[in-house]
Amino acid sequence: MNRVALLIGGNQSLRRSRPEGATCLSRRALIEQATVLIQERIGTVVLASAIYETEPWGEFDVRSEEELGVRSFFNRALVVETELSAHEVLHEALVIEKELGRHRNLSTQHSANPTLNTKHSTLNTKLYHSRPMDIDLIFFNEEIIDTPDLQIPHPRAHLRRFVLEPLAEIMPEYRHPVFGLTVAELLDRL
Repeated sequence: MNRVALLIGGNQSLRRSRPEGATCLSRRALIEQATVLIQERIGTVVLASAIYETEPWGEFDVRSEEELGVRSFFNRALVVETELSAHEVLHEALVIEKELGRHRNLSTQHSANPTLNTKHSTLNTKLYHSRPMDIDLIFFNEEIIDTPDLQIPHPRAHLRRFVLEPLAEIMPEYRHPVFGLTVAELLDRL
């Protein structure tokens, strides 16, 4: 059995038109819906943090700000026990994101893996976009995975308070496989 730490979040509600009428899922409802879908398709959710509201991180695409207004994000950390491999979890996460309204722009990429001492200002090679749902794989067991489509541990998790705070709530003693520091220690360093 594998244990995967996920961070789910978004800063948009989702409007859907259906034959029976239009519906709208709030940011909080999307977090709850993503949690349910992860439980159904990826594995057993054994730990779930509270839902945190945080300011956007990074440099946002101006079109995204003008069209949608950059709103605060809702985020939740989950620990899931799964029979799936890391790549299978990634595939399911992408399917769930799409079902919950995510349209990925894959033309912009992050910079190379940052180090423990990398600052946010050196990572401005990607513009971020508002979105109803984002599911990030943060940790997978104690593994280090570096493939073109998947990097675990998440290469920027240690730089992001919105990742570390919910993780510290549910797994403060977990040691980062690259840096050797606990989640709580990484949070203290920010």
